Amino acid sequence: MIKKEALEKEKLPEHIAIIMDGNGRWAKKQGKNRVFGHHQGVKTVREIVESSVELKIPYLSLYTFSTENWHRPQEEVDALMNLLVETLNDQMSDLMRQNIRLNAIGDLSKLPQHTYKTLQDVLNKTGKNTGMTLSIALNYGGRDEIVHMTKKLAKKVKNNIILPENIDENKINLHLYSHNLPDVDFMIRTGGEKRISNFLLWKIAYAELYFTDTLWPDFNKQHYYEALADYQKRERRFGKTSEQVNNEI
Repeated sequence: MIKKEALEKEKLPEHIAIIMDGNGRWAKKQGKNRVFGHHQGVKTVREIVESSVELKIPYLSLYTFSTENWHRPQEEVDALMNLLVETLNDQMSDLMRQNIRLNAIGDLSKLPQHTYKTLQDVLNKTGKNTGMTLSIALNYGGRDEIVHMTKKLAKKVKNNIILPENIDENKINLHLYSHNLPDVDFMIRTGGEKRISNFLLWKIAYAELYFTDTLWPDFNKQHYYEALADYQKRERRFGKTSEQVNNEI
């Protein structure tokens, strides 16, 4: 068992992204419907957010609803949108108490009106908080984000606002949904699948990846600490050799 105190504070990631997979399969094991699993998954979100605040993680990003999730049964989509509204309302006081700034990335314009209104209200109310930035990816897809960025840049080039030769990584980043987030240091995926499922494609270029068979509703603080302990054992080279990295220490 790994205790929080065993983690080295100076080696904790600045930005953690999580693909919260396994709610439906967890519910099926309990003989329940998928929506029951999503409700249980919210409890895990609360625990991991709380742990991240305690560890002073600056940025936590959660893959909440992808562009592909609209293809799920309408009953499940409606339930997820209602659950989001319910959770935002329930957690508003906790977000303020913990000084968390809520951030949302994705094409928010396509969310149902009541979901969009509630989300904007919480974004506005937490906007001046100075603690951890909690990002929820809604109607988000990594490829969609890149297409969106490309269109915005192309329009500026067409209108002579930007010259093509001046487009660089920084300008690309500035036009992403996730423009206000740093690169991801550590990406965790629960549920046993070993893929990134179109999440933060630009931001994870040098992220360390961690896959666990634990289904999201069963993922707890101890699992989180184990993942972080694994991260702290890794050598992040960013294209350099081990010798170069060690000489910089």
